[in-house]
Amino acid sequence: MSEVTPTVEEPILPAEVITEKAFSKTSEFIPKSEPTTNRRERTRTPSDMFEKVVFVNRCAKVVKGGRRFSFSALLVVGDKKGKVGVGFGKAREVSEAIRKGTENAKKNLFAYNIGPSTLPHEVNGSFGGGRVLLRPASLGTGLIAGGGVRSVLEAAGVKDVLAKSMGSSNAANVVKATVDALSKLRTRTQIFELRGKKRPPRPAAVEVSS
Repeated sequence: MSEVTPTVEEPILPAEVITEKAFSKTSEFIPKSEPTTNRRERTRTPSDMFEKVVFVNRCAKVVKGGRRFSFSALLVVGDKKGKVGVGFGKAREVSEAIRKGTENAKKNLFAYNIGPSTLPHEVNGSFGGGRVLLRPASLGTGLIAGGGVRSVLEAAGVKDVLAKSMGSSNAANVVKATVDALSKLRTRTQIFELRGKKRPPRPAAVEVSS
């Protein structure tokens, strides 16, 4: 009769305590993805200037595979305090053409002699086939102008004016003719200096006794 050797049970060791932090999906050891920013947004600077799209033109080029479209945009930029700039941009997309035109307009900003609400005197402007007439108006008249002339005057900060386009209806020529008219404006002090005269002092206000 064979003897059966008793089996000796091995002692159960306590399991190692594993921290949940090492394997958690929300652990700080897992690198977090940084928010992606567009290249244009990083380079774009905030601006409070007035921007307006005057005209967008589409051009189609016929090639072997079909048609290729390109866009051109004419923009006006100003600070409504006498500074105005005109820009022109071309691209395959409308948004890119507008962006190029805006950057071009901001590079060509010029200050003009404009009164607090209207123009100091009547003036004519021309460029190519475009001819524009600008007349000062009384307070409260508003901008009596349309098309590209209105866009330029809004960007310049003119509030009361009478305008008339008397030549070509091409948007680029009308806008540049308006800018040419603004460049011819002169203040009363500048006119006196050109004539070699001194501006007379303003009369003192007389108090009326009741």
